[in-house]
Amino acid sequence: MIKRRFMPFSEAKTHRALIVDSAHPNGLVLSHWRGAATPAEVRDDTSAAIVLNALRLDLPGLELSYVTANHFDIDGFVGVWSLLNPEKALENEELLRQMALIGDFRELDLNHPLAGEALKLVCWLNARERDMFYAPFAADDMEESEAKLCVQKFTYFLREFGRVLQDPDWEKPVWEEEVADVLLGYRDMYKPDTKLERHPGIGLIVVHTHKPLHYYALFSRTIGFDIVLSCYDDNRYELEYKYTTWVDIASRATLPRISLAPLARKLNELEQSGHTWTADGITETGPLLRLDGTGLSRMEAFDNPTSREIHSSSIPVEELKQIVIAFYKEAYAGVQPKRFWTWEEVKELNRRYK
Repeated sequence: MIKRRFMPFSEAKTHRALIVDSAHPNGLVLSHWRGAATPAEVRDDTSAAIVLNALRLDLPGLELSYVTANHFDIDGFVGVWSLLNPEKALENEELLRQMALIGDFRELDLNHPLAGEALKLVCWLNARERDMFYAPFAADDMEESEAKLCVQKFTYFLREFGRVLQDPDWEKPVWEEEVADVLLGYRDMYKPDTKLERHPGIGLIVVHTHKPLHYYALFSRTIGFDIVLSCYDDNRYELEYKYTTWVDIASRATLPRISLAPLARKLNELEQSGHTWTADGITETGPLLRLDGTGLSRMEAFDNPTSREIHSSSIPVEELKQIVIAFYKEAYAGVQPKRFWTWEEVKELNRRYK
């Protein structure tokens, strides 16, 4: 049996490795990153699922002794851990797949019999990562890179995760606060006064709910959609592309990202609140269109909507919705959904937007 070990990403220059949730020419790539050289026979929606497919198929190339990733997140961690613990990973395959979906796409579906257990494990990882190390994207403001700093996270979680996987309730005080927050929000998403409007032709779902919710709750009813317009009380809005449009989704066709800048300009022509509509670039992991968004760091933008101030707009909700819908209908006119867009194709489509 092959004995693998985790190594820092910088060592991939000199050691062929299994490259998880990242990209590097020196090894076997097991990643859902757009354009990654992942073997076609194991493609899937998350990198962890790709790894599990590779283990189940005993994919050629798995004989490599080193495993690496250039960042720490739940999907990547699950993939790395699975390669280092293949038998346990396949025993817990469906639970690990659910963890990756919740952690990466924030798509919690409690109709799945293992989603509740997966949520506990994801929230344990979130809490330990935040309390013992640093929050996602906080490395942007540090002197050393995420690729180097994440090694300490992998070292800790690779040692501890097997114990918690065996019985998450051993660590209940760590995860119970976030799990409770998610479940309360999940309940809100199914209340009669929460309204959903689906526009599948443009990949947009409009969510009307009273207040901001944890992402795992907010996105729980957005599965199959890639653009979310959240409408809260007092004319508070956020529009965002989900991470599903940053990576290669194998299970379904998607539309490419369209620059949010023209939409921000259109809204600013109407806005009278004193705040300014701003938009992230299309290569951000989850671009946001919101009032005064430039004040957010990448770490704050990645955090839950409950953790940031969302200003009231002067634009009525029905008018704003119609502007957004009309923008995307025009932008996607003549564009057909497909699998595996390249970044060059996305950028070429966006050259008309400045």
